Amino acid sequence: MTYFELKVHFGNYVIFWLISCVAASDMAGYFFGRLIGGPKIWILISPNKTWSGTIAGWVAASFVGFIFMIGNSLNLQIVLLSFIVAIFAQAGDFYESWLKRRVGKKDSSKLIPGHGGFLDRFDGLIGGAIAVKLYLFFTGSLILVF
Repeated sequence: MTYFELKVHFGNYVIFWLISCVAASDMAGYFFGRLIGGPKIWILISPNKTWSGTIAGWVAASFVGFIFMIGNSLNLQIVLLSFIVAIFAQAGDFYESWLKRRVGKKDSSKLIPGHGGFLDRFDGLIGGAIAVKLYLFFTGSLILVF
């Protein structure tokens, strides 16, 4: 395998892990938040988000990291980084909701009716990617994790 092929493979692997963490966090947050309910986090910004859903999302993303760790003989840091990605994904979701409320819109576009719009599909992913970038900035490499 050439250096370029190795970089592309590694990059694809990291992107797959990132999308898996954000998706697991989002889905677990939605389903467990609906199922368990409980106190709301930030009613003025995102009135349906509960603490139970948030914690379920954090656990689900950490579990994704654990699966990646076991399946690929990775460092334990991947579980912690997955947890941090879930926190940043939630922050990205809150930020996008805040932007929509600030301009008085329910949806960021009409591309996907009833789903909050185009940005609602990517807000968590953008937040998660920022977490990975910060990790890279402070550590210099993902090699320590992957």
